[in-house]
Amino acid sequence: METTLPWIILLSPLASAVLILLFAHRSKSLSVALSLAAVSTAFGATLLLASSGAVVQTAATWVDLGPALHLTIGIKVDALTRVMLLVVTGIGALVHVYSTVYMAEDAGKSRFFGALSLFMFSMLGIVLADNLAMMFIFWELVGVSSFLLIGHWFTKESAAKAANKAFLTNRIGDFGFMSGILLVWAATGSVDFGGIQQNLGKLTSDPTLLTLAGLCLFCGAVGKSAQVPLHVWLPDAMEGPTPVSALIHAATMVAAGVYMLARIFFILEPSPVALAVIAGIGATTAVLAALMATQQDDVKRILAYSTLSQLGLMVAGVGVGAWGASMFHLFTHAFFKALLFLGSGAVIHALHHEQDIWKMGGLRKTMPKTFLTFAIGTLALTGAPYLAGFFSKDAILLAAWHKTTLVFCAALFTSLLTAFYMTRLVVVAFLGEARTPAAKHGHDCPAAMTVPLLILALLSVIAGYEFFAGSIFGTELFHSVHAAEHVSLVPILAVGAFLLGTGAAWALYAGKVKDPVRIPLFGNRFYIDEMYAALIAGTQDLLASFSGWFDHFILDGVFVRGLSGLTWGVGYTLRLLQIGNLQGYAFLFGAGVVALFYMLIK
Repeated sequence: METTLPWIILLSPLASAVLILLFAHRSKSLSVALSLAAVSTAFGATLLLASSGAVVQTAATWVDLGPALHLTIGIKVDALTRVMLLVVTGIGALVHVYSTVYMAEDAGKSRFFGALSLFMFSMLGIVLADNLAMMFIFWELVGVSSFLLIGHWFTKESAAKAANKAFLTNRIGDFGFMSGILLVWAATGSVDFGGIQQNLGKLTSDPTLLTLAGLCLFCGAVGKSAQVPLHVWLPDAMEGPTPVSALIHAATMVAAGVYMLARIFFILEPSPVALAVIAGIGATTAVLAALMATQQDDVKRILAYSTLSQLGLMVAGVGVGAWGASMFHLFTHAFFKALLFLGSGAVIHALHHEQDIWKMGGLRKTMPKTFLTFAIGTLALTGAPYLAGFFSKDAILLAAWHKTTLVFCAALFTSLLTAFYMTRLVVVAFLGEARTPAAKHGHDCPAAMTVPLLILALLSVIAGYEFFAGSIFGTELFHSVHAAEHVSLVPILAVGAFLLGTGAAWALYAGKVKDPVRIPLFGNRFYIDEMYAALIAGTQDLLASFSGWFDHFILDGVFVRGLSGLTWGVGYTLRLLQIGNLQGYAFLFGAGVVALFYMLIK
């Protein structure tokens, strides 16, 4: 049975996507029912698989070209797989239920649920893949389904542009990922994880090749998990429906890069250079994104930059060798960040699509259930003691404390900024008095939207405790974190950062009706998008100028006008020989005969 369950988990969403997109798209209710049935089946099978604790490895030959190339379609289930399966199917199920109300009046509801099922299939394929080639195929399918979901409202120009931006930016990272796979295959002769591990000595024997392969593989994570410098697509992806933001851009797709790094950590570990680069990029992303978040006014963009920042922490955790701590934070973060996105969706839904926090206010009174769950998610994210985020973030901080002071300082500063911008969001949007008529008449949403919030709020509290997550991550990680609470400065510093950030935001923003702090550099995202736009435009202009010169002088000048001129010249010269009288032709004939005899005699 254990070998069948993974296939049920993987293929249920595929069946739903095919049925909806090809046959059931005319019926919204049938499309919703098929999608809900598929994700419920996948989640139920995941619970059975997780409870069994089974380690499953199955593979069937896909391409066999002898020793040169042997590819399989295989499934690998271990503790790492089970973590991601629970996250993807569990949060996926809640998002599906939530979406039944959020997307109720949407004209493209069937298309939305079909694309959502396709995404679930693609994401589960990444999680279950037992080799890099299969992972890469599903990696690309995730990109396609993300493109469809971000651009769901494709008649809206900003959504269409955001979908294109996400798709093209990720292709840059994916090229590096593909290059890394080819380098690993060239060195080890295998792309499946077991085969690579057995032949790892062939790769580690050349440190330069090892580092290059590791960094190329990391490029895939830089794109998918939106790390600097390929982070620019994620904030714009908020143009998609909010349930998409909760599932794809908070809990699952963007976490795929971190999961991939954890899966291939045995390749990265022997290369100190690769790990240092990974830690540096992760720490840089964490700090930059947190600074950007402090000056955003759109509720979803604040959460988007928060996601960038937290992903940076996870990547930095992998870079300092604590991939287990990073996966632990990925696990807890999925719950409270999905909660925050769905909570923001409830606010947007109730306020008729208003997203500016300065046009809200007083929602604590009009939306009490949403406020309660949002506050719990905020406390978990900011590292409030004894909530899920406190334990998982401390695990990364503790690893950085023992490994790299610079990364630790960046992570601690990120924690302070997280407390600051999330408290700012809650104080401005939920406290005080309503600033607009829409905020004054806000209301909690129907049960199908509220119940997922309550479930995620509960998980945001308990997901960090050993009784809940110990069976998934093992007791060693929890023992190290809890031991640190008594002997290390790390928890004290973490709580200090939480209190300082929260207090500063409260002092600055309580009772304010407009932002008293304006830092254009942060608000304009360090002008990185503008620099990219200028670089791309400049490159396009340069290429266009060269193309115009080449077309005018080489193609037209040499090959068109040049060849035609040569033909005309030859014709004109030959025409001179056609003098039109018999004596002339006789003379030329005689001259030719004389010349021929001369050549023969000589």
